[in-house]
Formats: sequence, C-alpha cells, structure tokens
Amino acid sequence: MLQVAILSDTHGVIDDRIADLVADCDLAVHGGDIGAAEVLTRLKPRSGRVAAVLGNNDVRHKWPAAEQHLLDTLPLEITEDLPGGRLVVVHGHRTPAKDRHARLRRRFPDARAIVYGHSHRLVADQDDAPWVLNPGAAGRERTFGGPSCLVLTARHDLWSLAVHRFPPAGGAQPRERSRR
Repeated sequence: MLQVAILSDTHGVIDDRIADLVADCDLAVHGGDIGAAEVLTRLKPRSGRVAAVLGNNDVRHKWPAAEQHLLDTLPLEITEDLPGGRLVVVHGHRTPAKDRHARLRRRFPDARAIVYGHSHRLVADQDDAPWVLNPGAAGRERTFGGPSCLVLTARHDLWSLAVHRFPPAGGAQPRERSRR
C-alpha cells in the first residue's frame, strides 16, 4: 500500500493544513504552478520523495531570483508506477479545456489515473478509466471554497481516493470513494 498526496496550484504558498496532511503520506506529487522552491521544501512525505511538474506560471519572472535555476529541472510530465497501476501528472495548460478529460484519457490510455492542475477546480472524475483528477488549489489563490488536495491510497487490487477541502476557518472533512 502506498499513500500519495496530490496537490497543485500553490503559486508560492502552501496551506499549512495541506503540508501537515502530506507528512502522513508516502509520496507527494505537485501538478504545477508551484511558485517557489519553498513550497516543495515544505512538502515532507514519509519517504521524503516529492515529484512535481512545471506549470504555465512556473516562469523565471514569477519565481524568486535565487531559485530560478530550479525551473530547468522540472519536467512537463511525470509518470509514477504505483501498486496496481500508473499515475501520470501534467499541469493541464497544454490541453484545451473543452473535452479535457476525454483528451487526457486518449493521451494516456495506460494510466490508472491522470492528475492535472491549472484550473484550480477540484475534480475527481472516477466514472471512466483512467480516472482524471484535479486536486484544486493548495495555496491561497482562487481556491473556490478553500484550499484542497487529494490523497490516493494505491494497493495492487484497489485504489481509493480521499478528497480534502479545507475551509478558510479550518477543519477538513475528507470524502472517500473506492474503486476496484
């Protein structure tokens, strides 16, 4: 079993409650628009492993000068082989919004789940395979109801997803859905 914290669109600031949640996971994946290296440094999953992709706002003039060289190390896409399947992470800005989920499913048919960010809208589309997931915004900008993230529990025979939306005043109530 592996627990994966999925977040995106921090734009330089990560909500403390999300950073705390990541500490209880084995791996953290960031779907882009990171905004500063400090965000990735604050992510401390049990394994210490953080994977992140480049977002459309991860550009030199929006990052602190001393950290701009790190942008060259961020890929546009990552693939993580997890128990029971493959997780693909992209930012989503290169895929048109119209029919985005269908387009992503066609582009990555061998994935068990596809993560994207960009829209800041929390979405857990588990109705078709592969799943298409957007963790929403994990920072302060355009959170549409509060900072959010997802926690994927990957087992060889079952994946389940907990959705975490933190209201501005505090407290998270995750919803869980399981699929074989």
